[in-house]
Amino acid sequence: MGLFVLGALVGVAGSLAQGGLFPGGLLLALLATAGLFYGGLYATGTQLGVGAPAAGWLIAAVLLSIPRPEGDAVFAAGLGPLVYLLGGMVVAVMCATMSRLPQPGTKSGRLGK
Repeated sequence: MGLFVLGALVGVAGSLAQGGLFPGGLLLALLATAGLFYGGLYATGTQLGVGAPAAGWLIAAVLLSIPRPEGDAVFAAGLGPLVYLLGGMVVAVMCATMSRLPQPGTKSGRLGK
């Protein structure tokens, strides 16, 4: 639950930063997203550690991209928001499909190895 909420917070912050500080904000937002997803993988050691923050991030980003009845939206039209959304999804898939982290204390059953 905590990773889901953290993913939503990073999604909101990244959505605001990528539009306000283009192109540096876009890079910062994608780096924060990658750090969160990899950190979730590292903390849990499973793909669930990537899936929970990725779900929170995706829900927050999609909700912020939907225009309101007044016509306002957080995302402006352009290349930056598209790169942020697609780049974040690509990073989530990359982290989820990474090989599992080696578990500490696992040794070979063979003698002398």
